[in-house]
This record gives sequence, C-alpha cells and structure tokens, in this order.
Amino acid sequence: MMPFESAPQTVFPLFGQGRHLLSVSQFDLPTMRRLFDLADTVTPIARRQAVCTVLDGAMLGSLFFEPSTRTRLSFESAFLRLGGEVTTTTGFTFSSMAKGESIHDTARVVSGYSDVLVVRHPEAGSVAQFAAASTVPVVNAGDGAGEHPSQALLDVYTLEKELGRRGRPVDGCHIAILGDLKYGRTVHSLLKLMALHEDIVFTLFSPPSLELPPEIDAYVRQRGHRVLVQPSAVAAVAGADAVYATRVQRERLTGEVTQAAGGDLLNRAILAEADNLDAILMHPLPRDSRPDSFDLSPDVDDLPGLAIFDQTDNGLIVRMAIFLTVLGVDAEAVRLTTKQRPWKASLQP
Repeated sequence: MMPFESAPQTVFPLFGQGRHLLSVSQFDLPTMRRLFDLADTVTPIARRQAVCTVLDGAMLGSLFFEPSTRTRLSFESAFLRLGGEVTTTTGFTFSSMAKGESIHDTARVVSGYSDVLVVRHPEAGSVAQFAAASTVPVVNAGDGAGEHPSQALLDVYTLEKELGRRGRPVDGCHIAILGDLKYGRTVHSLLKLMALHEDIVFTLFSPPSLELPPEIDAYVRQRGHRVLVQPSAVAAVAGADAVYATRVQRERLTGEVTQAAGGDLLNRAILAEADNLDAILMHPLPRDSRPDSFDLSPDVDDLPGLAIFDQTDNGLIVRMAIFLTVLGVDAEAVRLTTKQRPWKASLQP
C-alpha cells in the first residue's frame, strides 16, 4: 500500500458541475459555501419531511473495494432520497479486479453504466486513477491513507452548525485532534479544509509513531494557523471549542510500535481533568467501543456537546449536495421537484 507521504500530489480543478470530487484541495471558501448552502436546501428531504424526485432516471454506481457500512449507505441513501437509482458492489472478491482487470478497464466499463460513481479503494491515489479513465464524475469515498473529502466536508459543516448554536464562528476557533494522525485520512482532509478559515488553533495528541505527517503540519502552518503538539490528551483538549477524536487505523499499520494505544483515547475523566466537559465532541466513526480500544469512550455519550451522530446525519445532507453539484442541479430545480410526504416513519413516544 502506498503511504500517504509518497502519494502523488496532483492539482485538481475547483469542485463543480461535471467535475470529479477527489480532494479537499478542490475547495476554496466560496466553493465550500455554495455546497453548504445547497446542503441547507435539501435538509428537509434528508430529514424525510419532504420527498424529492429531482434525480429521477439518474444512476449511481457505488463501488467499495474496501469494507464500509456507514459511508456506503450514506452515499446510496443520499442518491435515493433525491429520486435516483443505485447499483452497487463491495469488495475485490466480487469484482473483475479479482481476475486481474486493471483500474483503468474497470472504470471505463462501469462508468458506462452510471451517471456518477462513488469509489472507495484501499490505496492512496487509486481513486484518481479510476477517475482518469471514467466517462462520468467520480466521488472519492476514501483512498487508503490519502483523503476522504466528503467526510471532511460533513465535519466542517457540522462544526459550523455546532459552533453557530453557541454564537461562535469557525474563524478563530480552537480544535483538538486526537488519535491516529498519520493514517487517519479524515484528519488529513479536515485539517486542509479548516485551513481555509482564519486564525484556527489546532492542538494535537497521538501515540508515538502515529504523529501527523510533516507535510500536513507544514500546509496548515503556512496558512497562518497555530499547530501545537501536546504530550497528553488532557493538555490537548484543555480550552478547546471542539475535540475531534479518531480511532487508531490498525488495518493500515505497518509495524509501528503502538503499545501506548491502550485504555481510552478520550473519556469523561480526561475532559473533567481538562475542565472541558462542555466541548463539542466529534468522531468520524466507526468508534471502537470495546474496553481498552484507545478510542472515544461511550461514557461521554450523555455530555451536551456530543455531536458524533449529528455528523452522520449531516453526512447524508452534504452528500446529497455533492451529487446535485456534480450533476448540475440547482436549488430551484430541487424546490420544483419536492413535495410534502404523506406518510410518517418516526417512532411514537
């Protein structure tokens, strides 16, 4: 597997109609703002308060060559809620790649069956190779230890909403990022997107050998933000407006010493010691809730700032906006094809 540090660095065009979404580097603040405004428009549809058929007749090809449940279902649900159709495959075993077919040939064939593709692959840079051969827009749903742009977008969208409820802007906020900072592709993409804002303070804590890649650290610092590496989780979360915890990517480890990755990465006691029980708590999920998993402990789940399930809900909204953007659908077309739903699906008290 190609490590993040040696993945090819490519300049992609700004995100928009008929464009692939491969990297968060395709966003500036106005581009991200347009996407978030469109996300606000489709929120009632995502919340099942309304039904939309704006993508009637459109086909999504969902190709996940690496295990995924939440991300795959989120993308597929987003497309279906806009009235589209989905065809899907998971894993190499059920792919012609198991017979030796190249990424190029697979991409060229499958793109002929779809109007947009969502691809997850275990090797950094592989989704860009897929996009190079595709005849339709490709959305990167995670490429190894490289990037996960839609996750970073939903993370920033969630952070903006959570800070807004507290009367705070994203500019000038303090965010603590804990866990596997080397292989956590969500962290790499999040830092790059957050760097578009002004005056952010990042405090970092990770186990030895899983520190943030130096080029990501340099990227953030060069844009005028402060990056402070702390010796403990308590020191990292002290004073933070938001805490972003991420599990150790054990499936990507190549022999690093991780004996320190035991116990809880973040729990109620750590937040209490840091005098920060009210912090916004975020996690890209899945979370390993087993004892000594070195992850976000379930004992924080009743704290007022817990936002991990808001992130998953917002992921559906942001991915709907991504599909609408690549297919050239604006907010007015969404409104014209939306109606109130006549049925109810929520549980009654």
